[in-house]
Amino acid sequence: MGSSAAWHLASRGEQVTVFEQFPPGHDRGSSHGSSRIFRLAYPDPFYISLAVRALPLWHRLEEETGRRVLERTGALDHGPATATSALHDALRAAGRPSELLTPPQAAERWPGLRADTTALFHPEAGRLHADHAVAAFQQAARQGGARIRHGVKVTRLSVRGERAEVVTEGEEAVIADAVVVAVGGWAPSRLSGLVPGLPPMRVTQEQPVHFPAPDALGWPSFIHHPGAGLPADSGGIYGLGSDDGVKVGFHGVGPVVDPDHRDRTADPRALGRVQQYASRWLPGVDHTAPAATTCLYTTTPDHNFVIDRAGPLTVLAGFSGHGFKFASVIGALAADLVGGASAPSRFALGPPRAS
Repeated sequence: MGSSAAWHLASRGEQVTVFEQFPPGHDRGSSHGSSRIFRLAYPDPFYISLAVRALPLWHRLEEETGRRVLERTGALDHGPATATSALHDALRAAGRPSELLTPPQAAERWPGLRADTTALFHPEAGRLHADHAVAAFQQAARQGGARIRHGVKVTRLSVRGERAEVVTEGEEAVIADAVVVAVGGWAPSRLSGLVPGLPPMRVTQEQPVHFPAPDALGWPSFIHHPGAGLPADSGGIYGLGSDDGVKVGFHGVGPVVDPDHRDRTADPRALGRVQQYASRWLPGVDHTAPAATTCLYTTTPDHNFVIDRAGPLTVLAGFSGHGFKFASVIGALAADLVGGASAPSRFALGPPRAS
């Protein structure tokens, strides 16, 4: 999100410096690896419209950098009819294509996965290459004149009247007219007491798994909604093809962690649950050869994002495990806020939001 904001701000003629505490391509946060789902299929028209805005910006990023970051594979949602029907109705109301399928029809198209009681195909979906996307944002930002400084940790942030002061680990102090704070799992600790109206955020370590599959890059993105063949308390399953195999994970069920002090080794019990899922629902993968990794979720009580400005600080946080697809437009929203625009009410700081 910060790299996207740097791109948009630099393209608007602002003087931009990015401070990133880790080296390029690091795996310590929420945005590494080869795959993230891009989709328009939400039951909420607000998020459909946001994804529609993000799509041409992803294409613009590709054009400006010469990097391919988005592959359109389509996506399959399956599970109880209440979930798939709500998505179908919302997409149709927004004028976007979708198709309801029976499980046998889905299996005929994609024999590598087994669908639950109902299925919905959404052709405008696909996958984003996360590492390539972050690198492209930073390349485009540099092309606009931004400075990207890796390996520079910010240890203090304070508001000085209408401006902000950033102090690095090396005691370098920078006074800025505006600071965009996009620090992922570090947001609760870095912003507590500094930003009024910041909602509580839960930082968890999630454990997606990659399984070998001979046709992994041809797989659609998929979401298995809980409530039919999947227990209602499972959090749901997401998956997609990638350079590293078919990625599969439970959504938002990991333990609470401190991002600076966490054990990133695989939890055997969590790994076993994903393997059991793959053995039943994903006949096209080798469920006996998993490769587990970890990432961070930073989740708000209502699963809506925080995108707002408090004085000279613009906060991008709480992306709740579903934000990456919107990164191209979230950077534009951040640039708008720096320029004096108001935040979308859905993302605004303020009183506690309903869960």
